[in-house]
Amino acid sequence: MISITNQIELRQLRYFIVLAEILHFRKAAEVLSISQSALSQQILLLESIVGTKLFERNNRNVSLNTSGKLFLIEAKKIIKQVDSSVQNWILQNEGKKGALKIGFVASAMQQYLPPILKSFDDEHPKIKLQLEELTNIDQLNHLENNTIDIGFMRSNKVNANILLKPIFKEHFTLVLPQDYAINTSNFKTIKQLSEASFILFPNENSPLYYQQILNLCAEHGFSPKVSHKSIHAPTIFRLVENGMGVSIIPNSLRDNFNYKVQYIELKNIPQKTELYAAWHKNNDNPALKHLLHLI
Repeated sequence: MISITNQIELRQLRYFIVLAEILHFRKAAEVLSISQSALSQQILLLESIVGTKLFERNNRNVSLNTSGKLFLIEAKKIIKQVDSSVQNWILQNEGKKGALKIGFVASAMQQYLPPILKSFDDEHPKIKLQLEELTNIDQLNHLENNTIDIGFMRSNKVNANILLKPIFKEHFTLVLPQDYAINTSNFKTIKQLSEASFILFPNENSPLYYQQILNLCAEHGFSPKVSHKSIHAPTIFRLVENGMGVSIIPNSLRDNFNYKVQYIELKNIPQKTELYAAWHKNNDNPALKHLLHLI
């Protein structure tokens, strides 16, 4: 007996995925640039091969049944893997030697990462770097799904599949409005800000950072009043600039030119913020080891 996998064609999977997403034979056929009858025939053939109906049809509607929904998940995995493998072959065949997909939080790109990436590019010019700014949570999801090779994040809470390496430590820095009553000349401790409104990165996106801020404030006898949250430093700076509160950021994120704010680097406290490199333990991209040698 011929196995199912030996009978299914990639084009049938692609046809199935398009129809499953559009749920309209004529429109799906137009997208695929084939006739409606050809699409219908291929779907019927696919259902015959797998031995079950994948769609419920009547004169007006097309919908996925339970088997179809399950099959869609697996079909997408197959097509994604095939496309990825072909793309990798193309890169190697063209002499590019592959690609390295990197996720990063914004602060990593301010100071730490640029010279690392420059050195990597100088040493491995045929490896294509693909960079994407992502939150800590998004990086972990991408690592689990193998859609990035390495992440640079400010979180050390990872599961057992993710390897972690601390790579850069720096001070926290206060961000205050330019005309704020507290400044570098009269600042003593963060307790002076016990009544201030704070603007912070969200806990769900940066739990380690958020907890460190809570601990810092608790050590000085208060809990911060968090009035606003943002995942983007420019938004935080603009809110502070307009008197909506104060903030605490990694020192490398400070922008000394574009905002009417002042910075006080917290050099005399034990808490520091740390940047981590993270990658999946089963990542088999040969380019990854070259970057790990540099960090």
